[in-house]
Amino acid sequence: MQTELLSPDIETLVKEERYADVARFLSTRHPTEDAELIEGLEPEEIYHLFKKLDPRTAIDIFRELPDTLQSETAELLSDGELTRLLKILPPDERADLAKSISEDRLDEVLPLLAQKERDEIKQLSSYPEGTAGSVMTTDYVAFPESFTVQEAINRIRLEGAQREAVSIIFVLTEERKLCGYVTLTDLILAKPTATLASIKKEPAGEITADADQEEASFTITKYGLLVLPVVDSSGLLIGIITHDDAMDVVEEERTEDMERFMAITGKHQETSYLNTSAWAHFSRRVIWLVILAIFDFFSGAVLQTYENTIAHLMLLTFYIPMLTDMGGNTGSQAATVIVRALALKEIDKSDILRVVWKELRISLMLGLVLGAIAFLRVNLMSGGTTIPASLTLVQIGVAIAFALAVQVISATIIGAALPLISAAFKVDPALVASPALTTIVDITGLLIYFGITKAMLGI
Repeated sequence: MQTELLSPDIETLVKEERYADVARFLSTRHPTEDAELIEGLEPEEIYHLFKKLDPRTAIDIFRELPDTLQSETAELLSDGELTRLLKILPPDERADLAKSISEDRLDEVLPLLAQKERDEIKQLSSYPEGTAGSVMTTDYVAFPESFTVQEAINRIRLEGAQREAVSIIFVLTEERKLCGYVTLTDLILAKPTATLASIKKEPAGEITADADQEEASFTITKYGLLVLPVVDSSGLLIGIITHDDAMDVVEEERTEDMERFMAITGKHQETSYLNTSAWAHFSRRVIWLVILAIFDFFSGAVLQTYENTIAHLMLLTFYIPMLTDMGGNTGSQAATVIVRALALKEIDKSDILRVVWKELRISLMLGLVLGAIAFLRVNLMSGGTTIPASLTLVQIGVAIAFALAVQVISATIIGAALPLISAAFKVDPALVASPALTTIVDITGLLIYFGITKAMLGI
């Protein structure tokens, strides 16, 4: 058997029902790579393949599969197999899988789990998607502040292998309120008789379970944390968010922002591009495009309004592409910068006046440069064009240059203000920053262009 296989090779072997050959190959690789190779298979094929794998390897690969494929594969497991899987998975992944399978199936396997596992599923499943609670785990190490260093080390030796994160140990009051933390290094270097209260450090950050998951990932990134404690409204420690889970949130949020910036709606598909159906791609793209197509009717209406102006000076139409391109580009630049600043919490909606003032100064400089380019272009490249005897190329160039400069200023201000306005109304800034911006800038740009040139040239 060849040492390296690609997804098409694996699919061929699976069609031939050579599951044992594929299983031997997958056993030599990292689970993440294995998941990427088999995610194009049908759930039934993955199920048969898993039965040929060592149970530990199969579970490791299962954990790396997209959520949708996980739930579809889990539905094929027997009650015993599904129960064993749920017992082995970390608490947060166990809850995610429990939420994704059918209620009838969950009712069948829940009684087969220990009470502690059922309580964890119930607790973690109760938090809405997108909150810190929905991505936290209860698999953490925490001791009372009255514990000695030796007592803490002994307990870690007994229970540490069952915990997801043991490098950070949280310190609690008698009421189980978070009051600090220590690291494994702190425990190793401290005197065995010292209490945790005497060596604890203040937590760099914490978050409530109902906070936005993006806020959690931002806090972890800002303070460089390995784990972030999650507390309830009373300050009681109820879970942690690990660094790798936070990075998953960052990737998810960035992907969703990028898709919304490009007018793609709906929930982000975790499956790869090739494994997502054409219909799914279509349905997520078409909605905004139809809306924008309807609004583009206004652009046509503007052109019809100035039909006589265009007929009198056809040269104006030659510079419409430059006008719309510059407006769209400068507006998108401003919107991108502001959306990023909002995401990094460098600004918020209350800074709108300061932002507009800053972007106004920037746009004035941009308008001066681009207007000068437009003036030169008109005079250098339009010499053979027919124009009315009452006008000169210099006059036309000045009018077009001034209109373009005003369009650049207008587009930049709109591009900066739209994300802040949408944030004020609790609408995702990325959703309106690009799709809506392009259409608005096109319509306002045509009105500015023809309004100014008509007034300045008297046509």
